[in-house]
Amino acid sequence: MSEGKPASGPRPPIVAIVGHIDHGKSTLLDYIRKTNVVEGEAGGITQHLSAYEAVHKNSTGEHRITFLDTPGHEAFKAMRSRGLEVADVAILVVSAEDGVKPQTTEALKLIESVKIPYIVALTKIDKESANIEKAKMSLLEHNIYLEGLGGEVPYIGVSGKTGEGIPELLDLILLAAELEGISADTSVPGEGVVIETRVDNRRGNTATLIVLNGTLQSGTYIISGESTAPVRIMENFLGKPIKEAGPGSAVGIVGFTPLPIIGASWKQVANKKDAEALAQAARAPKTPLAAKAAEVPIEGAEEKIHIILPLVIKTDVAGTAEAVMHELDKIPKDDRLEVRVVLKGVGPISESDVRLAGSGTPGIVVGFNVKAEGVARELAERLGVSIGLFDIIYKLSEWLAEELLKRQPREHMEEATGTAKVLKVFSLAKGKVILGGRIETGSLKQGAEVKIMRRDLELGRGSIVSLQTQKQAIKELEAGKEFGAQIKTSCEPAAGDTIEAFEIVLK
Repeated sequence: MSEGKPASGPRPPIVAIVGHIDHGKSTLLDYIRKTNVVEGEAGGITQHLSAYEAVHKNSTGEHRITFLDTPGHEAFKAMRSRGLEVADVAILVVSAEDGVKPQTTEALKLIESVKIPYIVALTKIDKESANIEKAKMSLLEHNIYLEGLGGEVPYIGVSGKTGEGIPELLDLILLAAELEGISADTSVPGEGVVIETRVDNRRGNTATLIVLNGTLQSGTYIISGESTAPVRIMENFLGKPIKEAGPGSAVGIVGFTPLPIIGASWKQVANKKDAEALAQAARAPKTPLAAKAAEVPIEGAEEKIHIILPLVIKTDVAGTAEAVMHELDKIPKDDRLEVRVVLKGVGPISESDVRLAGSGTPGIVVGFNVKAEGVARELAERLGVSIGLFDIIYKLSEWLAEELLKRQPREHMEEATGTAKVLKVFSLAKGKVILGGRIETGSLKQGAEVKIMRRDLELGRGSIVSLQTQKQAIKELEAGKEFGAQIKTSCEPAAGDTIEAFEIVLK
């Protein structure tokens, strides 16, 4: 801790930016950070929970603010929820062009559930089609009562392109934080929340942490549940090495064993021994009773399942796997097919991932923002495992739905193609019958499979060897026509019986 600085005092506010997809969250944050990430976002949408720090200068001096940029797509609800649970203040972004949309109301419910103050930012006011008054009325219709319109929710019109309204928005954030009385003590060991994890191909297990209290210092250790990490490689939100991080900071830490759970709390301890002791205590062994219960199958659970399909999910960061699971849950279910997620992991798709997916029924490996190793692709081809790689969540969802449809078990079903009434039986030879009849529905074809029915009783089955009408051989005959036919069958039909032609189809 630097000399002269008070140990306890106001903490830089942590702000979650939430709202409907494509309402300008990332563009707004880009202007604040004076950088540009939007053009690098796959599909133009934010698909990670990202933390960034900004400095706002006003008449009272310089103020640090930490922003959490959350995805707007419906699939990333868990990420938005996690961001809001960490935040002190929320910015509800609403496009001045579109007004309230589905994820706007969902984001508001999440804000209300964590009980933090929020500010409405009416974005895209630089657009010709922007209509702030109409957007305000849209908010009012959804019970969002703004200041001056019967409520107390502050709002401001902003443009992420020109910067209009952004200084005033930052002042509103600082005011909301001041009213909340947010404070921290820099003299104690650091502690906070894990907001994202990933596997770096070169460096290993990495996590993004928010420091909520204390000062995280290099040379110490971090413990989060069963996970530990030495604080040797610590980087700020720009990826630059730092030696310490104070309250409100977003930091990247490399070297976790294993990856911590996103959303879990973490704290700093002095040394490796202390960290390992706490991690060991967190590894509560499963009781014999619990272990035995886990092994007992639920009676009748597998009765309707014809196929168990293994699914491996690999993503660049752990939080994205939640979005993939969300999309999986939305796909219509078939009782005959159980999709069993055998692995959710981070990092590239490996040979072992494919082997896991192909250990029984050839399954599926889906990757989001990751690559598949060459040996994994080769093995997948040999085992019949499908690999899908995506960087846009709705594309992944569409592909996965198509793959599951292909894998649904098919049953051989009889589909009626025509019926005929037997008018007269001309001869009954062993295994063959010649008869005359009239087609009542559909058609009869040479070679068709038939059932011979007497009222509701099936006498037997056979196939049409030949068809004639007006002494002319014919391949197919439509409803209303009379015919003569030779049918291969072991039963003995009589006048008045019904011939039902059918096809075997897969359904």
